Amino acid sequence: MFRYLSSSLFLAIITLLGIGLVQVYSSSFIFAIESYGDGLFFFKRQLVFALIAACVLVGTIHIPFKYIEKHGWMLWFAAAIGVLMTFVPGLGVRVGGAIRWIQLPFGIRFEPAELLKISFSVWFASLLCRRDNILGHVKWWWLALAMIVPMFLLLRQPDFGSFAIITMVAVSLLFAFGLQWKYIVAAFAIIVPAFYMLVMTVPYRRARVLAFLDPWSDPAQKGFQVIQSMLSFHSGGLTGAGLGQGQGKLFFLPEAHTDFTLAVLGEEMGFVGFIAILALYGFVVFRGIQIAMKTEDAFKRSLALGLSMTFGLSVFINAGVVMGLLPTKGLTLPFLSYGGSSLVALCFMFGLILNIENSFEEDKFSKRFGTSRWNTSKVKAHD
Repeated sequence: MFRYLSSSLFLAIITLLGIGLVQVYSSSFIFAIESYGDGLFFFKRQLVFALIAACVLVGTIHIPFKYIEKHGWMLWFAAAIGVLMTFVPGLGVRVGGAIRWIQLPFGIRFEPAELLKISFSVWFASLLCRRDNILGHVKWWWLALAMIVPMFLLLRQPDFGSFAIITMVAVSLLFAFGLQWKYIVAAFAIIVPAFYMLVMTVPYRRARVLAFLDPWSDPAQKGFQVIQSMLSFHSGGLTGAGLGQGQGKLFFLPEAHTDFTLAVLGEEMGFVGFIAILALYGFVVFRGIQIAMKTEDAFKRSLALGLSMTFGLSVFINAGVVMGLLPTKGLTLPFLSYGGSSLVALCFMFGLILNIENSFEEDKFSKRFGTSRWNTSKVKAHD
């Protein structure tokens, strides 16, 4: 693993894993004592997930990229089957009105939508870069069904946040890869009214939008989360109350260790800590896009760009919700929120990006010296 220490992106991911463990400990301790009699309940589980995620990260880096390019699209269908399985009685788990999880042994729950968001970029990259070959063997309406059915299942769970992220990534990739403006305008002409109908015709989504516009109109119910989040940020001030000293997580702030963990961080670490973590997130997104722009391979470029945007949008939506800039949405904050499915999926995501970076560096080294950068026997002869 030591050779990856030269990668700034790898170091940033490991840093986020470490910060996430501290954040889960701080934000969940009181809730874990009251609910399970063990203040370290969530921390210990997150630690196990972090170790598994780190192994997934390193393992994914070592997968020969030709297998990802050839067979990676199957992940989309595997994840879609996983989402479908959440509707199987006795297997799917309902939490907070949504059926997004599959119950596994040892009390572990898996959220297939996390894998679906990542696998979409792999599948869509295959479509963009091999569309002529694919359309020559598969009818276009089969491809349409392969896209529409999983998205419909997300809405049925419901998981509107994942649905929105996948939709935005798809439109952005089409734009980035040269889709004509007339098609982009036509797509927006369809998507914007569709999103409006999906939000405003569903009572609980409409209530969230109204609460976002005026949270003080119903401070005890619809606006409670946003108001408590704002109070936490206000209490943090410039430098924060100190790690573990926040008051919002004392059952004032709902979902303190999941959806609203950024508010806990803002209260305990203050504006300085809040800006620091956003800067770290920004650096990760920047490096992902930078890697995408450096590679000459169309599939790798599309994949790295799609994955970076998926991560960036997840951070943007969660931060926007917590700061009251977006309507409340049940999306966790990458790396910092409690959740094993998200953590493992994120490390798989960045394992793919680091794999692209590694293959890019290998190609550059091979062109210069005619050998692998990890086998320098020929380099000495060259010099």
